[in-house]
Amino acid sequence: MKWTKILEDKSNLFWFVHTAGWFGFALVYYLSSLLHDLRDIFVIIIFLNAYAGWLFSIPLRYIYRHIWNHTPLQIALYVLFSSAITGLLWQVVQNINYWEIYKHGYRPEKLIFYTKNGLFSVSIMLSWSVLYFGTKYYQMLQRERQNVLKANTVAHQAQLKMLRYQLNPHFLFNTLNAISTLVLVKENDTANAMVTKLSEFLRYSLDKDPMKKVSLESELQALRLYLDIEKVRFEERLQVNYHVAKGCEQALVPSMILQPIAENAIKYAIAVQEQGGVINISVDKFGHDLLIALADNGPGAEIVNGNLHRESGVGLVNTRERLEAMYKNNYSLVVANNEPKGVKVNIRIPFEIGTVS
Repeated sequence: MKWTKILEDKSNLFWFVHTAGWFGFALVYYLSSLLHDLRDIFVIIIFLNAYAGWLFSIPLRYIYRHIWNHTPLQIALYVLFSSAITGLLWQVVQNINYWEIYKHGYRPEKLIFYTKNGLFSVSIMLSWSVLYFGTKYYQMLQRERQNVLKANTVAHQAQLKMLRYQLNPHFLFNTLNAISTLVLVKENDTANAMVTKLSEFLRYSLDKDPMKKVSLESELQALRLYLDIEKVRFEERLQVNYHVAKGCEQALVPSMILQPIAENAIKYAIAVQEQGGVINISVDKFGHDLLIALADNGPGAEIVNGNLHRESGVGLVNTRERLEAMYKNNYSLVVANNEPKGVKVNIRIPFEIGTVS
């Protein structure tokens, strides 16, 4: 863990990879020397040559950082020229090491011999340069990828928050209008109870992070607050039944996922019938899935491919988009005709038990 934190620093990572690379070069150099039955003193030459390569290649890093924003052609020319000069200088040092230590002070007749085998050294420096640029471009691509992922995450969060906070203003308007009417007819206790439930419902809707899930128990409590508020408006015209299978109360669900569906039932099933209607809410577990159903006994609607033609607000569209954003393809939302009449909305999501934040 400590090494991971150290290597997260770009400078530390360079020195680690740079040193490890030249150590690897020395190891390969040594293993190849075993094929030629050389004296043990050759190990010192290998170490000195690797150390010289380690030193001579360091300036290349700063040269390449300086030319990083140049055109590709300019960069290529700089790389070729820098690698050639560095490789030749390194080869001179290697030859001197070999002649001084292994050949006991041998001197060549011509200075040009100091660059003997220089092409090999130039190719090594050119390989170092290619690896340097390859590593830098890889890191740059990784940063760009992280930036894209971060941007997508931010956009994803913004989308979820927007969807979560699309509460129907008509609900607030109707609720406040009902409270005003209760005050006018001097039913102050009922009005006060309605204000209390409205404040609790709004606090729940604003406090819960739309990026996190809540327990089904908490979600149903908020739904009860909403429906209790609507009961004040519709009185005996609205009846609500709950059936929650044992063990499902602590299952995790998106916060405020049921309220838009209940609001649709109120608007299209309860409000349009003089005698009102019934809303049935049931929750069950099947295998690894949580099944939630909300049904009404209203006049029904035309349903095509699981969608309501009557849907004009944010209700089912909102719910479907939130489920898609949170579960990708691991969910279903199906709208069907209820028996004997009305509309039934079925939701299937993964059954999850966890700590609620």
